[in-house]
Amino acid sequence: MLLVTLALSVLPQSLPTAAEPRDLAAMLRSDTERLGKILENGRAHRLQILVAEPTQKADGSLGLRRSRLGEAKQYFYPASSIKLCGAVAALLEINARNRRDGTAYGLTSELTIHPRFPGDEVVGRDETNLEGARLTLAHDLRKLFLVSDNAAFNHCFEIVGQRGLNEAMWAGGFTSVRIWHRLSEPRSPAENRLTRTVRLRDGSLEATLAERDAGIDLANDLWTDLDVGDGYLSSGKPVSGPMSFANKNAILPEDLQDLLVEIVRPEIDTKKRGFPDLTVEQRRFVVSALGEFPSESSNPKFDPTKVPDHGCKFVLPGVARVIPKQYLRIYDKIGRAYGFSIENAYIEDRRTGSGFFLAAVLYTNPDGILNDDAYAYEEIADPFFVALGETLTRAILTGTRPQERAPR
Repeated sequence: MLLVTLALSVLPQSLPTAAEPRDLAAMLRSDTERLGKILENGRAHRLQILVAEPTQKADGSLGLRRSRLGEAKQYFYPASSIKLCGAVAALLEINARNRRDGTAYGLTSELTIHPRFPGDEVVGRDETNLEGARLTLAHDLRKLFLVSDNAAFNHCFEIVGQRGLNEAMWAGGFTSVRIWHRLSEPRSPAENRLTRTVRLRDGSLEATLAERDAGIDLANDLWTDLDVGDGYLSSGKPVSGPMSFANKNAILPEDLQDLLVEIVRPEIDTKKRGFPDLTVEQRRFVVSALGEFPSESSNPKFDPTKVPDHGCKFVLPGVARVIPKQYLRIYDKIGRAYGFSIENAYIEDRRTGSGFFLAAVLYTNPDGILNDDAYAYEEIADPFFVALGETLTRAILTGTRPQERAPR
């Protein structure tokens, strides 16, 4: 497991003071060859790019210089990027129960998820855990971050419930969060209000989180363009007309970015409460998992031919052209589904301690049909994120432009 501290390994000698936002459109147009077509059709691609750079305020505290491209309230499906909410909420829930009951459950606690819906089975083992094949909270969360495991997120959903998950985020200041449902587990709205029974075990200590109706009234009323595409497949049958995302997970890009800021750089003032109830150990664990490459993981182990490092770090290949990989750390949580690709990252040059936050959304779906798996991720989205990562890293961390790249 990669070990990190909450503080940067090398602190920048100086930080810029607050400044006007960057002209991201002009910055990215400097790489017209690779980014131009997307920029020209930004609205059709639901393109949103947010850059946040640490700055020093007059009183010596840290703030953010924010720059934006795109329409802030145009809907995007957050896919797996929302999993960071689930992981944080699960840890906060366990901490709250510990304070209430005088217990000490934590990352090493074993989980057992009990059946509630037809076809369910007891889940209590994880063969990828080389330490006894136990399903533990720590191992679950490592898989959630390292390879974006859907079941791990759903286990967090069972621990907290729909209401608890949303309310934990709202209490932290992330008021745009709307988490309606589990991932890759089709359930009705009524079923997503329900939780399965979860048993916690830590040595001789055992507790039961009983099944419950943990629903909450939600509305995706902050967004425009909630209808997506020209048609979709439902149970393999074509349906004419757009798919509605009015009852699907949602979050505004700034909240998504600030969520990462509050975890990775909590000393930066986002104007939000954040998560002071996380322990130092928990925060360090999450930061480590967010920044670890699958090739660095000793438990679980991954075959690099099947699980490449860039699989869950879309900008890695581009950023690595600017910062050698041995000096690079990308703390991120990506998402990809329904034609949407999302990168939410903190990119750091460990030689200098300099870094910046990047949240980016891109929709690619050439045929306009959802659920047909013809989303042009490899053809359009992946090259875009590679170019975006390289261009922004060069401009922000080195002050150079694409044409000044060294030959390769």
